[in-house]
Amino acid sequence: MIEEKDKSVAITGHRILGKNFDFIKLREELISLINKGNKFFYIGMALGFDTACFKTLLTLKSEYEIYLIACIPCLGQSDKFNKKQKLDYINMIDSADKVYFLQLDYDDYCMKKRNKFMVDKADNVFCYLNKSSGGTYFTVKYAVENNKNVIYFKN
Repeated sequence: MIEEKDKSVAITGHRILGKNFDFIKLREELISLINKGNKFFYIGMALGFDTACFKTLLTLKSEYEIYLIACIPCLGQSDKFNKKQKLDYINMIDSADKVYFLQLDYDDYCMKKRNKFMVDKADNVFCYLNKSSGGTYFTVKYAVENNKNVIYFKN
C-alpha cells in the first residue's frame, strides 16, 4: 500500500488536444515536475490530456519513483468511449498504483467532485487550459482559490 505523503500533482486538461500537441514537451514538463520532488500524480482518467499524461508518466515509472493514482468519477466513465479508448482505459486502470472510485453512478456533479477531490489531495495542479469555460477552467479556478500551485502546460 502506498503512502500519499510526498509532493503531489493533480492533472487536468481538455479532452481535445490540438493538432500540433507537443508530446515531447509534455514529457519534459512531467520530468521537471518529478525532478522538483513530486511523486504522486492524481489523474482523472478522461480522454485527451489526462490520457496523454498517464501514458507518458507510465513510461517514466521505470526511471523514477512515481505513483499513478487513477481518480474515477463514476463506474460508467468509459461507457461512451470507442473500443480502442476503452481498451486503453482498462490498461491504464490496471497500470495505476492506486484507484479511487468516487461514486457508483453518473450524475451532473460527479466530474466536479472528482476534480475537487484531486485538487484537495495535491500540492500542485498541472493543467492544459486554453479556454475560459468547462471542467478544466473550473478546476483551475478552484485550485487558485485554494492556494494551490498551478503549472500551465503551454503547447
